[in-house]
Amino acid sequence: MVSDIKERVLKEARYIAETGATVRATAKVFHYSKSTIHKDVTERLFCINKGLYKKVRSKLNKNLEERHIRGGNATREKYLKLNRK
Repeated sequence: MVSDIKERVLKEARYIAETGATVRATAKVFHYSKSTIHKDVTERLFCINKGLYKKVRSKLNKNLEERHIRGGNATREKYLKLNRK
């Protein structure tokens, strides 16, 4: 694997492990697509650093479990703003 890609994958993975950020938030920070970030931290990272992969995978699983809650809160806020106007 090209060293530039390895460095990118490790930077993204460290960011997710430290902040608990979602794939979407990480994509905005690093200016890559969500697909690229997802492939980096789920497939490429496993080949590069298995210990870091486990940490990132646990954060991604947590984000997946909480996804429906965040979506519901966003919808609730949207309609609260509409009712205030």
